[in-house]
Amino acid sequence: MEKRRIVSSRHLAEGDGWEASEVEYGMIIAYNAFSRWMTRCMAAAGNADLTPLEILVLHNLNHRDRDKRLTDIGFLLNIEDSHTVNYALKKLLKMGLIESEKRGKEVFYRPSEAGIALCEDYRTVRDRCFVEGLSRLDMTGDDMRDIASSLRLLSGQYDQASRAAASL
Repeated sequence: MEKRRIVSSRHLAEGDGWEASEVEYGMIIAYNAFSRWMTRCMAAAGNADLTPLEILVLHNLNHRDRDKRLTDIGFLLNIEDSHTVNYALKKLLKMGLIESEKRGKEVFYRPSEAGIALCEDYRTVRDRCFVEGLSRLDMTGDDMRDIASSLRLLSGQYDQASRAAASL
């Protein structure tokens, strides 16, 4: 018996498009599950007012203890619409979770002590509710790294395809 294919859009799953549509459906449900997870994890950590993008920006600013500019954040998170990142930064500033410093013409951002503490609380919830559950999956650390690598490669293909589509 042939395996049933679960696709995002049957009308896109013709010929060579079947596998791509299966992957796209997997990404759609994974993206939405991840977004829901981030907001609920952050709520359990003590802040129910942040959107997934704001959570990503806060974690990115906390990453490696380096001040970052708006353009750095957009680049690292692969976000083209800088105004959405800028809005997230303004909200995080207003909430006291990040700080800013103007250096010449550039503005640099970093997490505040409250932002760092919230990221640590998030990590505690993440470890307890998500990371511990990973042990039940039959996957090694190498398997997880392979998935992450494949997702990064696939994002590059989507980026290239979006440039190609923009030139049509």
